[in-house]
Amino acid sequence: MSGTLYLIPNTLGATDPSSDALAHIIPEQVQAQTARLDYFVAENAKTARGFLKLIALRHPLAKTLQEIEIAELNVNTPAQALAGLLEPLLAGRDAGLISEAGVPAVADPGADLVRLAHERGIQVRPLVGPSSLLLAVMASGLNGQSFAFNGYLPTDAALRTKRIKELEARSRAEKQTQLLIETPYRNGAMLEALVGACQPGTLICVATDLSLPTESIRTLNGGKWKALLAAGKAPDFHKKPTVFLLLA
Repeated sequence: MSGTLYLIPNTLGATDPSSDALAHIIPEQVQAQTARLDYFVAENAKTARGFLKLIALRHPLAKTLQEIEIAELNVNTPAQALAGLLEPLLAGRDAGLISEAGVPAVADPGADLVRLAHERGIQVRPLVGPSSLLLAVMASGLNGQSFAFNGYLPTDAALRTKRIKELEARSRAEKQTQLLIETPYRNGAMLEALVGACQPGTLICVATDLSLPTESIRTLNGGKWKALLAAGKAPDFHKKPTVFLLLA
């Protein structure tokens, strides 16, 4: 009988060693299940061990951090290597899939592994934890009945503007909230591009450092964002993980 693949949510950047702080973000039952595993698949073994170190503050791990096996799965992992990552599960061993931040398999290379697990008849169990995308939708005040995540937009300014206008048109036609993300050091350029490309009445939400002490969430229309930028009052989001949302 094959093992179970647990989809384990990571924090969205919290590194506070306080067990109470971790429990606020990762439920106790998720921490306990994570501590029982000794085989993980993660984007980066070093940061995954850092997450497990936080778990160990409250729950004794099945093995020492050095003995726990962590296989890496990231954008550089060839498709033909995925089957090998599942071999321990096919042999009856439970495993955990951990993202760098938030929930696995959403805007995350783990999705391909989850699909292959289904194909191989391996049970997949998602565990509860923080998702920056859902937290942003919840707090934005925009349409939570219909929304779409669009990932990263083109870095070329002209192509990015064209894509924003396309998303705004879709939002207007379908009354659908559009979500996107950007490399944190380009947050400022992204907000300026959104304000420049969108109509003044289009609502734009900027959600930064979600679930962290430095969390900031603000929804304004394009005209008000333009005035803030002109006054030099842009959000303090440089190099901070941010979700952008718009609703025309």
